[in-house]
This record gives sequence, C-alpha cells and structure tokens, in this order.
Amino acid sequence: MTTRQPHQIFDRSAYRRRRTRKCSSDSDQFLVREAAEQLSARLASINRSFTSALDLNSRKQSFEILRDAAQQWTRSGSDAPADVAADDELLPFRDASFDLLTSVLSLHAVNDLPGTLVQFRRVLKPDGVFMAALFGGDTLHELRLAFTAAEAAALGGASPRVAPFADVRDLGGLLQRAGFALPVADIERTTVRYREPMRLIADLRALGETNVLIQRRPNFLSRRLLAEMISEYVQLFSDDQHRITATFDIVYLIGWAPDESQPKPLRPGSAKTRLADVLKPRE
Repeated sequence: MTTRQPHQIFDRSAYRRRRTRKCSSDSDQFLVREAAEQLSARLASINRSFTSALDLNSRKQSFEILRDAAQQWTRSGSDAPADVAADDELLPFRDASFDLLTSVLSLHAVNDLPGTLVQFRRVLKPDGVFMAALFGGDTLHELRLAFTAAEAAALGGASPRVAPFADVRDLGGLLQRAGFALPVADIERTTVRYREPMRLIADLRALGETNVLIQRRPNFLSRRLLAEMISEYVQLFSDDQHRITATFDIVYLIGWAPDESQPKPLRPGSAKTRLADVLKPRE
C-alpha cells in the first residue's frame, strides 16, 4: 500500500534558504510585528499560564513579542537561533508535548496544511492551545495582476509569480478537520502604500517571501519584465498621490486540543425552551 503524497506547490528548500539568507532579523519588519502583537493580545485574553511552548519557524522579532507568554520555549526555524531543526510539515516531537504552539507568518508556504494541522494537534497536551498568523485572502493580489499583465505583454504568456493564499473560511474548516476544539479563524487587512514600487519588492525580500513556487520560471527576473511589471502596477493600483497600494490579509487561527473539561454543545432535543416562545412578541 502506498501513501499518497500531497501536491507540491512550494519549494520548501528554497523557502528555507530565502528565509535564512534574506531575512534581516534585527530590522523592523512591520508585518511581523503586527502579526505577533495581535497573537500576543489574543494570548493575553486566555486566563491561564503556559509552561511548555513550541514556536515554529517564527522570526526573531515576533518571538521577542511572544516570549513572555510561556515559561519555557522550544524553537524551530531557519532565520533565528533555534533549539531544534524541524520543518513545519514534519514535527519530531512526542504526542502531548506542549501546552502552547505558535506560528507567525510561515504556514502559508506549507504544501500539506491539513496534515500539518493534524501534527500540531498531536503534539499538544489536552486543552493545549494552537495559535497562528498566516498570509491569506487577497494578499498581494495587486502584484499578481501586475505580473500577469506584464508577462502577457512582454512574453506572450504568464507564469506563477505570487503564491495562492487560502480563504479564511477554508482555514476555519481545516481546523475542524484536524480535530481542534473551539476553532476560530478571523482576518485582518493591512493596506500599505509605497511611493517607490521597488520598496515593496525590497520588503518581500527582507521577509524571505519572494517566489518559491515549484512551477516558477527557472531564469532570473529580467530588467525588461521588472520595468513592465512596475509600469502595470502604477497604472492599475496607484492613488491620486502617485503611491501604489499593496494588500496584506493576515488570517489568525486559534484551536484547542480536545479535553473533557471544555464546554460542549447540548445534545439535539435537550433544549427546555422553544425558540418560538422566545421570539413570540409580548402583548
């Protein structure tokens, strides 16, 4: 019997290399900071203390914001000092090892997200918390359209340049499929305006978030195509102050490893009050 391998969308080796080589861990990466601060606020609203936590592939800046959420951390990753070498898609930990698992802006680049979420639930202790932020929704849709138009004009056809991003509703469903209790998925949109289009490219390189799609063109981006892309971008997505806009949708996920202490829905038919009685107007 053979195990079916998930469809490969991302070159994970290339992603690790770019995160290692391009990320400047000491620079102020505003999207990383924003995502980590949002997760920190959500963790602060949970009335409990965490003793053993796992941080997966987060950048140094995000971990510094989350550090106080748990007493002891185990870290994995390629662009910051790590305690263990582990890929998001293959965790070398025993079942029920942690009571908190965090991931900040890396899960959008895994090939088998459903299987990855199942592993996350496996390594959590009962009633343990998984919390993550990842790019989703319409992130960088402007860049995708600008590249498509530029390649059609310059090369007569388009190639994959910007990764596909999951919808928030699909991500909520994946949490349920993975067996998490009390799953929640919500989305926050950040619209960034750049006076110089190349500043957007520089920010993506600093994040290590340039093109790692398996089907990407093997040759480097030519100056001609880059100039055409910038021209299309400015024409399609500039405001009245000649600044281009870039959309970043960050999806926030939270799920709990199942435990008997958690609230459970009532059994069908166990209600003692009819809905019609509640909604009936008073006379």
